[in-house]
Amino acid sequence: MQLQEILYSQGFGTRRVCAGLIQQGYVQVYTENAASALVTITDSAMEFVATGLRFRVQGVDWECFEKAYVLLHKPSGTECSQKPSTYPSIYTLLPSPLRLRPQKSAVQGVQAVGRLDQDTTGLLLLSDDGQFIHQMSSPKKHSPKVYEVTAKHPLDDKQVQKLLAGVVLDDDPKPVRAAACEIVDPEGAALHLRLTLTEGKYHQVKRMLAAVGNRVEGLHRSRIGALELPDDLAPGQWRWLRAEDLQKLQAKAL
Repeated sequence: MQLQEILYSQGFGTRRVCAGLIQQGYVQVYTENAASALVTITDSAMEFVATGLRFRVQGVDWECFEKAYVLLHKPSGTECSQKPSTYPSIYTLLPSPLRLRPQKSAVQGVQAVGRLDQDTTGLLLLSDDGQFIHQMSSPKKHSPKVYEVTAKHPLDDKQVQKLLAGVVLDDDPKPVRAAACEIVDPEGAALHLRLTLTEGKYHQVKRMLAAVGNRVEGLHRSRIGALELPDDLAPGQWRWLRAEDLQKLQAKAL
């Protein structure tokens, strides 16, 4: 594939812009025989194997992926929307190539796989793979999602049993029952709970605790499937998902 086409596919601008970056000497490619050796390329039509190609554009290192799969540590006070109403968008935390990756549809760039509330923190997936987004968002997948919950009031055994048995979310037009499939008290304090769900309804954790007479004061998603939020990934930071990470996302066992 021509180098200008590779840059275009990765979101570095229009084909004309990408060709200009190359011709002006702003693009270096890591050579195959020396991972640390960079070679400046000025021929925009030069052919490369796209998959796995590592290059640098105006000082920014990049690796070529046919599809983008990204993990973001969502901070509090951000919205999972391209057009936020009150708080900054999570998309402002991503580099422009991820936001500008071309797609066949009218929407550009990676999209969030589901949403977290503006005050909820933790693991958020983004991708430009529509099939992956649909699969991970589908209620039929039943992928376990683990949330660290801080409640306003200590939960007693009766409230915990109600959450496990299922509570009716009667604020829906058609009341539905939602249940936690696992509740762990990691700190021995009933204010802090680790709650696992296999479905995703609007404001589900908050509505479930409200249904048993309590309130969520803090909410953090720490795991999806077998994929855990890395300890060394600070709020607002992102990283690529690798093949082994994608395999962990398919895990349904708790």
